[in-house]
Amino acid sequence: MDRLRIDKWLWAARFFKTRSLAADEIGKHRVQVNGDIAKASREVKVGDTVTMRLGAVTRTVLVRGISGQRGPAPVAQQLYEETPESLAAQAEAREQRRLGSEPALSIEQGRPTKRDRRDLDDARRGGWDNRWSASLDPDDE
Repeated sequence: MDRLRIDKWLWAARFFKTRSLAADEIGKHRVQVNGDIAKASREVKVGDTVTMRLGAVTRTVLVRGISGQRGPAPVAQQLYEETPESLAAQAEAREQRRLGSEPALSIEQGRPTKRDRRDLDDARRGGWDNRWSASLDPDDE
């Protein structure tokens, strides 16, 4: 076997959990083979360059082997070799996530107190004085 459909290869190399997920990502034009946007039926061979966008990271791998069946992770990792640029981009993204702010730290206090809740409810209700309407009030005429 010297050629294999790209969706099968991505599944066998464990980039996607199912073939249908691989085909969906290919259909969304997130996978390229040798710089060209791929279709699910596109065949890859040893030596091809596959670029895929997985989340916020773009991975570029060289095809080193072809396998039509999904095997253990160590065997799947032998099917490809990641480029140094791709590894550097992954490390940079990992570092950015590590240095990113924790969303929970933006909360200054915990739950609103009873007084805060009443203030929020009053502001939300607003009453008739703060209403928005397309009709004119009698005193606006």
